[in-house]
Amino acid sequence: MAGRQSWPPTDAIPNVAAPGRGHVGRPCAWIAGTDARRGRESEGEATADRLAALAGGGPLMDDMARIDRDDLAIGAPGEALGVTLIIEEPEAALLAEAPADTAAQAAEAFSSLVPAIIGGALMMQTLNATVIANALPTMARSFHEDPVNLNTAITAYLLASAVFLPISGWAADRFGAKRIFLFAIVAYAAACAGCGLAHSLPQLLVARMCAGAAGAMMGPVGRLVLLRSTPKHNLVRAMSVLTMPALLGPVIGPPIGGFIVTYGSWRWIFFLNLPIALLGVILVWKFIRDVREENTAPLDWTGLVLTGVGMAGVVYGFDNLGRGPLPSWAVAAMMIGGAGCLALYAWHASRAAHAILDLRLLKIQTFTASVVGGAFMRMGMGATPFMLALLLQVAFGLSALQAGLMTFASAAAALVMKTCAPPILARFGFRTTLQVNAVIVSASFMAYALFKPGTPHWLIYAVLLFGGFFRSLQFTSLNGLAFADIDHAAMSRASTMSTMGQQLAQSMGIGMAAMFLHLSMIHAHASHLTAATIAPAFIAVGAVALISGLFFLPLPADAGSGLHGLQRGRRRR
Repeated sequence: MAGRQSWPPTDAIPNVAAPGRGHVGRPCAWIAGTDARRGRESEGEATADRLAALAGGGPLMDDMARIDRDDLAIGAPGEALGVTLIIEEPEAALLAEAPADTAAQAAEAFSSLVPAIIGGALMMQTLNATVIANALPTMARSFHEDPVNLNTAITAYLLASAVFLPISGWAADRFGAKRIFLFAIVAYAAACAGCGLAHSLPQLLVARMCAGAAGAMMGPVGRLVLLRSTPKHNLVRAMSVLTMPALLGPVIGPPIGGFIVTYGSWRWIFFLNLPIALLGVILVWKFIRDVREENTAPLDWTGLVLTGVGMAGVVYGFDNLGRGPLPSWAVAAMMIGGAGCLALYAWHASRAAHAILDLRLLKIQTFTASVVGGAFMRMGMGATPFMLALLLQVAFGLSALQAGLMTFASAAAALVMKTCAPPILARFGFRTTLQVNAVIVSASFMAYALFKPGTPHWLIYAVLLFGGFFRSLQFTSLNGLAFADIDHAAMSRASTMSTMGQQLAQSMGIGMAAMFLHLSMIHAHASHLTAATIAPAFIAVGAVALISGLFFLPLPADAGSGLHGLQRGRRRR
């Protein structure tokens, strides 16, 4: 384009070897931008479509993620339960194709204030998601409940987040992104206060569902605020600042939460968010301007109700399978009713002009392998933090602080993985990496069954570090593969569907863990949890995670090769 240099400059783009071929190419964002420019009738049309895809969703990374400029989508600490942050960096080609900023915008100095404010708000979610699993045994004693029954506190959050996620973009366009972001922060803080004031499990569940609904608004709308209020030439730097506070959550959450629970009250893990929220509201009100769309697409209310009722019926029916106060006929009715609603939605989606979930995306092999096949692995990810908290605190008698200092190892390993994932995927490709790593991750889940009260703590640390590294590599690979063959027009819909699938799989995984623990106690004729009754559940969870490998076998050898600079079926020159 005359008068304007493209970004990034070609000599600054790192080369990545493609799997199984001697060719080297450019990273995914640049290749995608090159393909997008072809066949467009105008530069403005290409830019508008890609801006809409980025603002509406874009490729989401599991729990906490971003797209790095350097090679590939990376960075997914695997145990940040109950939160999927939408914090990827904008694609390089998007910035190159976008219209030039005005002279005033170009001359404006970059300020990290707005992205830091939004990142701080998102940190509330990551902190809350990582501390609650570690606090569940203590909360169970406070409520005089079986610790296994407290799994519903996480399940309720995840399910509410999945159900309300599609509303976020529509609400921001309809009522204004700043207004919805402020509402989400206040609602999330109020829900956290409700969790801290709860005196029974039902009260806690209501508050957790409210927190999940508010959290589903906070992440997507926060990113939308940033995209619409930041000059394009500053988007990469702004997104980098945005990720930093959120990345702290999984690392500092377990030890901080463990310290609070051990030396204070578990209620303060929820009250901790209140001053953060108050400061966030003041800063958002003062420094962030309101932006909204002139034309708002209609929301598929019928689809929202059918998917919400369907997912709730299936998840809570599965959660109470073989246990709980509900009779067998009620559990069966919930599961059948939920499945029926989902079937009705499939019929509705084939006729609706603006279906809330685009089921046609499941015809794309790489997307299906990531979302459906990856669901079995994510079920294991959802189950293991909950089960580790029970093993370390209930069975081994460790304090919440001791347990938090151990489980924090997984998040630390996930950060180390960030620098290792691109060369691994470039060397072996997606199919081989996913197949082999599925076996490694499943084996790490099963290895937790070998922990005994007398196991040296250094050995537990080592196993958790090993498992956290390869688990994060698996989720990074899954998330990259999901969007390998998605065109830009469908990126937002694919993002929403992928995120809802992740939340649903994790919630089912926690219910699955509770069911396995219950069955193990029945088989052992035990009245309380011990290491012997928890160990079989880890083996079962590992076996379920191993099923995901079957979905990667049919993938072509060059699946996802475009992310390494190749177009499928031919070399780029």
